[in-house]
Amino acid sequence: MDHKRAFLAITISLLFLVLWSWMFSPPPQQPSPQPDSTAESRPETRPLPEIQPIDPALAPQPIAPRDQAVNGMDAGLGAQQEAPLDPGFIGSATPRGQRITVRSPLFEAVFNSEGGVLEQFKLLQYRQTIEPNAAFVDLVDSPDPRKRPLGLLWNDQPTWMQGEWTVTGENLNLAHGERGTLSFTGRFGQLELVRTFSFTGDTYLVEEQLQVRNHSPNQIGATLGFTMSSEPLSAIQDRYTPTQVMYYDIGGLEKERKDKNLLPGIRSDTAVRWGAVQSNYFLAAVIPGFSDPVFKARLEDGMHRLVMETRNFFLDAQLEMQFRSTYYFGPREREALSVAPGNLLEALHYGWFDLIASPLIQVLNFFHGYVHNYGLAIILLTLVIKLIFFPLSQKSYKSMQQMKKLQPMMLKLREKHKDDRQKMNEEMMQLYKTYKVNPLGGCLPIAVQIPVFIALYQALMGAIELRHAPFITHVPFTDIIWLADLSARDPYYVTPIIMGATMFLQQKLTPAPGDPMQAKIMLFLPIIFTFLFLTFPSGLVLYWLVNNVLSIAQQWWVMREPAKS
Repeated sequence: MDHKRAFLAITISLLFLVLWSWMFSPPPQQPSPQPDSTAESRPETRPLPEIQPIDPALAPQPIAPRDQAVNGMDAGLGAQQEAPLDPGFIGSATPRGQRITVRSPLFEAVFNSEGGVLEQFKLLQYRQTIEPNAAFVDLVDSPDPRKRPLGLLWNDQPTWMQGEWTVTGENLNLAHGERGTLSFTGRFGQLELVRTFSFTGDTYLVEEQLQVRNHSPNQIGATLGFTMSSEPLSAIQDRYTPTQVMYYDIGGLEKERKDKNLLPGIRSDTAVRWGAVQSNYFLAAVIPGFSDPVFKARLEDGMHRLVMETRNFFLDAQLEMQFRSTYYFGPREREALSVAPGNLLEALHYGWFDLIASPLIQVLNFFHGYVHNYGLAIILLTLVIKLIFFPLSQKSYKSMQQMKKLQPMMLKLREKHKDDRQKMNEEMMQLYKTYKVNPLGGCLPIAVQIPVFIALYQALMGAIELRHAPFITHVPFTDIIWLADLSARDPYYVTPIIMGATMFLQQKLTPAPGDPMQAKIMLFLPIIFTFLFLTFPSGLVLYWLVNNVLSIAQQWWVMREPAKS
């Protein structure tokens, strides 16, 4: 009975894990606008856009109502009083411009001089596969010029496909510690936009300073949108870790992965600090440097697009307004994210069991620092977890031994009361009470370890440190690649099969259930588990396999104790 319940606990938990992984989504969280009465409680206050005259000699004296309009407090009134400037956007379907490359030890970014949009952003520390010459991961690679990231929207109109753009600067090759800039200037009638991007050789950050210059004799009003976009960063068929949109606002971290919600679009305007497109390993984010942004995102033609938009602002004649924004293109890695503004580190979240998964990764990294192999680090981690749960497991196995002694009496009770199930249960409970046996004692250590198992699964599927991390790169004495990526399944299913064998052996060491039907079901459990583990990350299978071996050793040791006595 005890063993049956233990395995049932595992089965239910793993089925839960599989179903959850299949669905992989928390309850839909449809962001809803909230009253703007929370300004005092917002976690961060960003500076207002800087305003200064283009030419001090031509600058008019500021007028109070217009100052309010610039701060976005009276946008509608300002628009009615002054004729808005028509920047003269002319749509163009033909990509133009020249390519400008920024290369650092971490990335290679290719900009287009038309609007300063990105054509490529390759991560030079990460390749697509474990092949030595595999292509680098490219977080942009968008063939559609209308949907490239870092586009600037003026009243929802794309500026990078229109106007006259020039670039100041040339290809950059930055070493560690070096810094460089590129400036893109767009002219639209009497409106001028100057985008200056800054880069460093040590981070994945791209900082932007935007100057909006009004050369007209009239006041202009508009909204500005700083965009990010990405094609799916995960494989199309990857249902476990799909590409998703996430943002961080006053309500905390929000994620959305479902097409049915992204296709019509989502929105948040409650103290948003950043928005991003992410896979389980990589992140492309925009972090606004201006106050009170509005976050919008949706799925368009398979592209995940998002924008951080300013409130409606007004700019008087011959004045210049400045906005700042920061972009991040890189891995979901703690050290890299920690230097980003806006608390972007919050993006490093491993799901429901993040509280356990994050320390597990830190322990793995600690062991990796000594053994330099994540497979060995997983084995050491398993040993530590086994030691932590050693008292519980010991109690469980002793309970099994006691249950084994009661098996003959339980069989007699079953035979005696086979037609009266209630009476049989009463007699069995009395039997447990007489011999001081807890029938649930064997379930407790299993139940406690299930969250650890799920957390390790999340860590293996989401920790960039374990992506392409090898254990045994080749089958000994051959050139056959095997276990070269602990985040991927075992290509030859060797470890799941061995894991199933250890589970079968473990089952043989425990008392058989008295019910013949239950005994048959128990025989199928190792087969079911082996099937479930076939597609799991090999690092997770390695953990469960080592845990089984250690459990068998402990169980065998407990079984020998009565013989010694």
